[in-house]
Amino acid sequence: MANNFKNAFATSVSTNSASPTDVYTANNGSAVNSILIELDIANTGTSAVTVTVLVRDSSASTAYHLVKNAPVPVGSALKVVSGQKIVLNGDDKIQVYASAATVDVIASILEDVT
Repeated sequence: MANNFKNAFATSVSTNSASPTDVYTANNGSAVNSILIELDIANTGTSAVTVTVLVRDSSASTAYHLVKNAPVPVGSALKVVSGQKIVLNGDDKIQVYASAATVDVIASILEDVT
């Protein structure tokens, strides 16, 4: 099977913890897995922000924190995932919310992993 690398992007993420922004959904509707290779967050605003990144397990309808209320100074970035890998089963999600909507997110993913 060929390697299917993909980037997923989000900008102006949610500021509401009850409805975080979906950055990526793993192989929506299929039974194959994806691997989250890297996840970067940048603060594009003029004030410091805090960010929370969740992995939502579709089979358990539960969210787990990769990072919670992590500070990102003005003009800075945070590498949430770098060097390790996060396996995402079909329909699992990467979700983000922040204290201000001035956050960009880039996720690098390997899809269709069997």
